[in-house]
Amino acid sequence: MRGKAALLAAHLAVCAVAAAVAETGEYLFSGFLFIVLAFGEYLYYYRKKKKLLQLEAVFALFWNGGMGLSAMKLSRLAGEWEPVTWLCLILVYPAFLLGYEAAAAWERKRSVGKTVREGESGAEDGSGKANEGERTARRLLHCIYGVLFLSIACFLLEAAVLREVPLFSDKPHAYSYFHLSGVHYFTVSSIFVLPLSVIYRRVKGKLSRLEWLRLGLCSLMALAIPILCVSRFQLMLAVLLSVCVAVVCWPRIRLRYVFLVLVMLVPVYVGLTVARNHDVAYLNGIFEMKNEDMPIFITQPYMYVANNYDNFNCLVRELPAHTLGLRQLFPVFALTGLKFLKPELVSFPIYITKTELTTVTLIYDAYYDFGLAGVLLFGLILGMACKKVTALQERGRNPVALLFYAQIAMYLVFSFFTTWFSNPTTWFWLALTGILYFYVGWIPGGRKSGPVN
Repeated sequence: MRGKAALLAAHLAVCAVAAAVAETGEYLFSGFLFIVLAFGEYLYYYRKKKKLLQLEAVFALFWNGGMGLSAMKLSRLAGEWEPVTWLCLILVYPAFLLGYEAAAAWERKRSVGKTVREGESGAEDGSGKANEGERTARRLLHCIYGVLFLSIACFLLEAAVLREVPLFSDKPHAYSYFHLSGVHYFTVSSIFVLPLSVIYRRVKGKLSRLEWLRLGLCSLMALAIPILCVSRFQLMLAVLLSVCVAVVCWPRIRLRYVFLVLVMLVPVYVGLTVARNHDVAYLNGIFEMKNEDMPIFITQPYMYVANNYDNFNCLVRELPAHTLGLRQLFPVFALTGLKFLKPELVSFPIYITKTELTTVTLIYDAYYDFGLAGVLLFGLILGMACKKVTALQERGRNPVALLFYAQIAMYLVFSFFTTWFSNPTTWFWLALTGILYFYVGWIPGGRKSGPVN
C-alpha cells in the first residue's frame, strides 16, 4: 500500500508540473512529461507482477500517454485547456486507483473465509477434472459456432434489407449507414469468435489438424464481417481481444509474436481506409496539423488520440448545464427502445472541435452528467469494477472470464477514444459474454465448476 501511495503522490506531482509547464507555452515538454509518467507507471506495475496486461497499468499507460500526446498541441484545432479540464484529466486515474484498492481490500477479506471452506470441501479426482475440461471445451465450441451463425445471419439480413455491402459501395462513410436497429448488435458480435477460439485452444490443449482447420475457418469467416462492413475498429478489436486473451493465457509468450500480429494489421487497416474513400488531402484538411509536411501515417493515429482530449475541453468550456444522468443512461434508452418513443431523452448536442472528428474520451459523458464530481465517481466505480473482473479471471473457474477481462482491458486501452460505458453495444457485448459465461460454467445439480488449467 505504501508503494501505491508513493505512486499516487508522484502522479499528482508530475501532472502538476506538466500542467504548469503547459501554461508557459512549452507544450512539447509538457506532453513529454505526461508520456514519461505513463510509461513509468506501467513499468511500476509490470516489475511488481511481471504481467503485461494489468488493468491499472493499462489505464495508466494509455490514458496518461494519450493525454501527453494531446498536450503537445501539434494541430491548430488544439486550444488551451480549462482549469476544470486539467482537474478531470489528471484526477480520474487517482480515483480509479482508490476504487481498485478499495475493491482489493474487500476481496482479501472475502477470500480468507472462502479459502477455509474450499479446503474443507476436498479435491476432485483426476477423472472428474478431465471430464470437466472436456465439457468446458465442448461448450466453448458451441459458443463459437453459435456466435458465428448469429453474426453471419444478421449480416446477410442487413445486406438484403439495405441492398448493399459497404466494401463494394462507392459512398463515403457507407459503413455508417449499414445498420438495422437491434440487428447490428449481433452482426458486430463476430469479434468474439477469434478470442473464443484462443480460449478453446487453451482449454483443449493440443489440437488435431481437423480442429485447427475448423477453428481457422470460423475465425476467417468472423473476420470477413468487419472487412465487408469496412469497419477498421471492429477488425482491430477482434484481433486485439485475441492478443489480450493469448497474453493472459500464456504469460511467457514472446513479445515478437504479439508485435508480428499487430504489424500484420497495418496493411489491412490501410486497405480499409482506402475502401472508405478517404484520401490524404481529405484527411490533412480535417486534421489541420501545424506541420503540414507530417506524413499521414503519423498524423492520422496522432489525431485519433489527441483530438479527443480537446473535444472534452470543448465540453467543459461550452456545456450550459449538466444532464444529471441522462447521458450515461443512453444504453437503457437504446436497448429498451425508449429513445424512439421519447427522442428528447437522447437529443443532447455534442461539443467537439470539428464536425468530422466526433470521437471523445471515456469520461465525456460522466462530466456531461455531473461535472467534476461525476468524473471522480466514474473513476472510483470503474476501478472497483476492474478489480472485480481481475479477481474473477484470476480464480480461473470459468475460462470465459478471460473474455470479460480482455474486453475491459481493451476499453481501457482505448480510453481516449469513446465513452465505452455509455455505448449500448458495450453493454450488449457484456451481456452476451455473461450468457456465454453461464452456459460454459453451468453444471447440472448446481455444483460450481473447478479451475480450468
